[in-house]
Amino acid sequence: MTSSTLSWQELIPDAQYLAPLFSQGLSSSASGVESLQPRLLNAIDQLDLNPVQPLLLIKLEEHPTNVKALAQIVEQRLPVKTVDQWAYHSPATNQFQLEKLAGHETRSAVYYADWIESDQLFGYLTEQQGSWTPELGLLHKANGGTLILSVHCLLSQPLMWLRLKNFISEHRIAWYSPDPRRPIPIHIPDYPLSVKLVLVGSRESLAEFSENEPVLHANAIYTEIEDTAEITTDQQFMDWASWVASQAQALALPPPDVGFMLRLTREASRYTNEQQRFPINPTWLHKQLGAAYAAGQNLTESSLSEALAQQEWRESYLPDTLQRDLAAPHSLLETDGERIGQINGLSVLDLPGHPRPWGEPARISCLVHYGDGEINDVERKAELSGNIHAKGMMIIEAWLMAELELEQQLPFTASMVFEQSYAEVDGDSASLAELAVLISALSLKPLQQSFAVTGSVDQFGNVQPVGGLNEKIEGFFSLCSQQGLTGKQGVILPERNCCHLSLSDEVIEAVKHQQFHLWPVSTVDQALELLMSLPWVTENDDESLLGIIQQRIDEAQQPVKAEGGFFSPSRWLNWLKRD
Repeated sequence: MTSSTLSWQELIPDAQYLAPLFSQGLSSSASGVESLQPRLLNAIDQLDLNPVQPLLLIKLEEHPTNVKALAQIVEQRLPVKTVDQWAYHSPATNQFQLEKLAGHETRSAVYYADWIESDQLFGYLTEQQGSWTPELGLLHKANGGTLILSVHCLLSQPLMWLRLKNFISEHRIAWYSPDPRRPIPIHIPDYPLSVKLVLVGSRESLAEFSENEPVLHANAIYTEIEDTAEITTDQQFMDWASWVASQAQALALPPPDVGFMLRLTREASRYTNEQQRFPINPTWLHKQLGAAYAAGQNLTESSLSEALAQQEWRESYLPDTLQRDLAAPHSLLETDGERIGQINGLSVLDLPGHPRPWGEPARISCLVHYGDGEINDVERKAELSGNIHAKGMMIIEAWLMAELELEQQLPFTASMVFEQSYAEVDGDSASLAELAVLISALSLKPLQQSFAVTGSVDQFGNVQPVGGLNEKIEGFFSLCSQQGLTGKQGVILPERNCCHLSLSDEVIEAVKHQQFHLWPVSTVDQALELLMSLPWVTENDDESLLGIIQQRIDEAQQPVKAEGGFFSPSRWLNWLKRD
């Protein structure tokens, strides 16, 4: 074998290394946000120190949890300042004067709203028996501080945005009648305004804002809330643990323990598809914290494991139904034995409305016959494949032609298909499997059916990383489990994908007991030797797949000779028989 299998220890976080770091982080009083959101903190500092620009744009998914968490960070980061307080004084009915309250100063505060109406923002007038009273809005309360609003909310109410923009530029809040046909019957002095405005929104909302307000967008301070962060140093691990603990405290939940953090680390890697990149999204974390507490009334490893198991079971009806069909006796998918021109590929299904994707094995077959050298992609000809899949097919054909070094056209025609696939196939993650099944059909050498293969291939024979790796491996493991584990089954995957692994407990246990295996490969040669127990190229061509294929090509290109010559007895006997 040219590639060793992954050990089960390589599939889970190093608990011995992480446990003391998490223990220190959980006992710290810091929020941990300093090293997790450095760009955000720098933008907040710029907003505070810049006397010219009062606008900060932040790319952030507009969820109430995210906006609330942002407001907390802004409030903790901004220095404490005192601001003057103003109040309306009414010496007589429907007469108002604006007065600065002597000796009444308050700290600047941060106010936020994910959705707000005009009267809530600017205030409104109430009337009782002919007596009018001004009711202050959120903008009045935020005077001297910071106001966080949704870009989508403002774009949906253009008149409100125009008034807000005008108030901020003129440093005053005027009173308007909600009905432009009916002016305010009384005079109310304008309210002085000094406020920093933070607008948050998705990338689409900010793009629309840029189209409507190109100058304002170009001159505003801009940053993005990072959804994930690369966690590699000791301090970053401790900060991440501190952030988790601070979020649990904010939700009035029990403090998490080290076991909870270790289990959360695995789920975090699965969310990001990278072992050293963790989510720093409050919405994601709150979901895990709430589910774990509901499962065990505490935040421990067992409570989180139980919550995740319950969640998977609730969401698994459709995947389980399809997996049972694939493992049924009438299915032609095989996880044992050998076949020429047949291999187990891996795909990922992500259906609209279903909360999670899942992996599904696919039987890829290839037939070769004498022809003009064309490799027929049946999916493409049936208009069931996308452009990226077609690109992958062209790449493996180019690699094969370069390896064979032919002076003329390949004397074979190949036909390749995803068997019983009725939906569109796209992506290049099956190109390694397609190349292997093509070489099997050309060399007439069988492929191990106990393997499933995933990986993209470049023109130089390098195996490139692919997406959805965890789901693909678990999908094939489920099929093998239902058909019976033999200890020989496993998945061939790109070596460059090893940093993306975060597998289920069932797969890890099977790998631990050597009932299931993972073979990382970096080149096509390594994958072919694993699948067919023959090297792609050796000094002795008779013992290599390349040599066997070249020999078949040479035989196919030899001219066909008639039996016997001009004076052969059989020739004259056949001629006499015609009479």
